[in-house]
Amino acid sequence: MSCILSIDTSTNVCSVAVSQDGACIFSKEDFEGPNHAVNLGVYVDEAMSFADSHAIPLDAVAVSSGPGSYTGLRIGASMAKGICYGQNLKLIAVPTLELMAVPVLLREEVEEGALLCPMLDARRMEVYSAVYDRSLREVRGIQADIVDADTYKEYLDRAPVYFFGNGAEKCMEVINHPNARFIKNVHPLAKWMYPLAEKRIAQEKFEDVAYFVPFYLKDFVAKESKKLL
Repeated sequence: MSCILSIDTSTNVCSVAVSQDGACIFSKEDFEGPNHAVNLGVYVDEAMSFADSHAIPLDAVAVSSGPGSYTGLRIGASMAKGICYGQNLKLIAVPTLELMAVPVLLREEVEEGALLCPMLDARRMEVYSAVYDRSLREVRGIQADIVDADTYKEYLDRAPVYFFGNGAEKCMEVINHPNARFIKNVHPLAKWMYPLAEKRIAQEKFEDVAYFVPFYLKDFVAKESKKLL
């Protein structure tokens, strides 16, 4: 097992965790965001101080790789890459939607043969989503969906589908199917990252620190600033 520093800034929530031997041993979270530029450095310092005070050497840094907030992903990736350079650590990228499925599988009684559909809000009725089975095998890849009653009908006709994440909460009245299941208050958090990060360590699936960029899915669109009168 390895000691991993995990970072997630893919949504309004900022979270940092340290895991060792298949368990989370330190976690800090801020749900009042987005305050990533203010809080992330503080949380990382606290996490690394915790590891140092317990004489636990870090082996790798895991970061949520997207999709999600363009600015949030950039902040998280920059911090992770800086730590890897400074500490000579391996970098692990964890897909945000896959990360969201971990607490559902650990805490919920998911029906046999069911599918998981994590969703991130992409404004209006658009979401970033993917479809996984209970082993987190990808049934349908990550894409941006404009959600209506038939968007996921192919999967809902086959099996129960669990929808969760901040994108799912706005779709509850739109997706009206007897096989639709909705789980509230599921966020991508650093404390759930360790099973996926450890799997990638076992597979020696590391990122090139110099060239790693998050998976934004869509290009960044800057808002036009309001001119002062």
